[in-house]
Amino acid sequence: MPNGALIPARPFNPTRSLGVTLVQGKQTKRAPKRSPHKVSCEECYFRVNLLCALELSEPCATFRPNEAQLKPPQQLRFVFRQERRTRAAWAFPSAQEQAALHA
Repeated sequence: MPNGALIPARPFNPTRSLGVTLVQGKQTKRAPKRSPHKVSCEECYFRVNLLCALELSEPCATFRPNEAQLKPPQQLRFVFRQERRTRAAWAFPSAQEQAALHA
């Protein structure tokens, strides 16, 4: 090809670019879904610990399972650092040391 000539591009095909092969008319068998466990207010942490004041026929948006026990994560301990230096790294010379230097 001569310099500056454009290479013809293929039309975009999403199945080719993703490496997906589609088969028409074929359905895959899936395992039957289990019905989700119905929750009730009687299983709620707040109801069990007498913290709920609502009288609803179904669980509210704040439902938390009692098994979780809602314990906050343990906080980090505050540890004081040991004093590293007993004396400053640099200090002015005393009056006697200055006098000795200039005498």
